[in-house]
Amino acid sequence: MSQSSAAKTKGRSVVEDKLYPAPLSSHEDVSKDPIVFWDTLRRFHFIMGTKFMIPVIGGKELDLHVLYVEATKRGGYEKVVAEKKWREVGAVFKFSPTTTSASFVLRKHYLTLLYHYEQVHFFKMQGPPCVPSASFSVHSPSRRPGLALVEYSPKRINDHPDSHIEGHSCFTAVGRIDGKFDCGYLVSVKLGSETLSGVLYHPDHPGPSTSFCQSNDVGAIIPYTPNSKRRHGRRRRSKRRGDPSYPKPNRSGYNFFFAEKHYKLKSLYPNREREFTKMIGESWTNLSPEERKVYQNIGLKDKERYNRELKEYKERLKLRQGEGANS
Repeated sequence: MSQSSAAKTKGRSVVEDKLYPAPLSSHEDVSKDPIVFWDTLRRFHFIMGTKFMIPVIGGKELDLHVLYVEATKRGGYEKVVAEKKWREVGAVFKFSPTTTSASFVLRKHYLTLLYHYEQVHFFKMQGPPCVPSASFSVHSPSRRPGLALVEYSPKRINDHPDSHIEGHSCFTAVGRIDGKFDCGYLVSVKLGSETLSGVLYHPDHPGPSTSFCQSNDVGAIIPYTPNSKRRHGRRRRSKRRGDPSYPKPNRSGYNFFFAEKHYKLKSLYPNREREFTKMIGESWTNLSPEERKVYQNIGLKDKERYNRELKEYKERLKLRQGEGANS
């Protein structure tokens, strides 16, 4: 038995050995309030002893609360499967065009992370965990549109005379399409125990006239680094770095509001930090003038503090310069 099969069998046995707990909240409450949903979902997985994680689709974290609400609105997991409505559920998320197989991925994540939660909170089931009748095999390539069979035929590369390939070698490997662009795909291919990331070119399709798309190695997988970061321009140098005694710059009312909300959101949604800026901005916009005034006053007081400390700092600087001139 392979390691992945053993891990899946172990995961199923953990669930099967448990009994469903009592609902941690009502279905109405978890549907209306995302905070209640996330809190009860994490606690539910802890009680059941199952692994909990937030999936990423198309570079963004999947909102499991929206997925749960949309699926239960249509009668739950098995009814959505029976009526083939996963595409309809996926349309709510407005995934980017480069996100392939969204229906399959949503169904898979729902089954793994939300199915048992749904049984307890939506259907109010008790006792041993239910086994979904609308199950599917993840081992069939025909049912895994997110995977691709990649045929790679290495060719001699004239720019590197030291590299020599005897004859013509060809093999078939199973890989995953991570994204697509005008003249090819970003793919991950597993060869033995090693997973390779690269670019699969399709120059026959018209695209931008760049050297990136005009490779002669049709079908070749070119290694790439997906998380490479480029630094543009020069960073501003902080005055405090040059002189630690320089006053700490003042912050605006919004800065204080942001810090307060960020701390609270981080404790509630530790895996969704990329969304915090948008969430906090919306919260700030929705504040009443009186509520916003509280933070603006804090910002004004901090500005007064900064101006006062800056004045004292300049006075100390003049004294030191005068003492240096007299010595």
